[in-house]
Amino acid sequence: MTDTPALIDLSGVTKVFLTDEVETHALSGIHLKIQKGEFAAIAGPSGCGKSTLLSILGLLDSPTDGQYILNNQPVAKLTAADRARVRNREIGFIFQSFNLIGDLTVFENVELPLTYRGTSAAERKKRAMDSLERVGMGHRAKHLPSQLSGGQQQRVAVARALVGSPAVLLADEPTGNLDSKNGDAVMALMTELHQGGATIVMVTHDPRFAKYADRTIHIFDGRIVEEGAMPENAQIA
Repeated sequence: MTDTPALIDLSGVTKVFLTDEVETHALSGIHLKIQKGEFAAIAGPSGCGKSTLLSILGLLDSPTDGQYILNNQPVAKLTAADRARVRNREIGFIFQSFNLIGDLTVFENVELPLTYRGTSAAERKKRAMDSLERVGMGHRAKHLPSQLSGGQQQRVAVARALVGSPAVLLADEPTGNLDSKNGDAVMALMTELHQGGATIVMVTHDPRFAKYADRTIHIFDGRIVEEGAMPENAQIA
């Protein structure tokens, strides 16, 4: 074990939703540490709390109770503006549905997070193209998302997540809208990024894709029920 503070540190995190005076406990007493450079998969059946947990990790939602420390910062102390800044600079999001903007080119989609930062045009161009080349999509920079396959759109979404050099990549079912061949290709890309030093937290319901991670955190009914690590010599199916 390392004495280095975890990049992500959740302690007693609970999330309760109130609807029509009914309490739904989406998360109950989550304790979780993720180290810099780790590839962690969050697995479990539909409705178990995986996406709620990822939303909290990405500062898109707040816990009802408990503490979340991201990169040595207690998240509860951040103002709304600070949270937006942290999301833009420290977190890269990869969504199941790609979430590309249809009337922007591939290049414009990837450079958009840098535009919000006020990055210069020359720096935006360099970083966006470098990011696209990294995922093998530099030759499609001038295309629209509608001109790409699902697998290509997800590669562009990964490039957009990478362009700001985030501390952590959060992937919500990144293979969910892809066939098995494209799903395998995206997971191979994620593995390559991880081997290059990226910290990745991926939600998945598919055990086949969870095997790509260093560690799998199993959630059931809003609780962590099991954690497992792949043996170093394990073969990925």
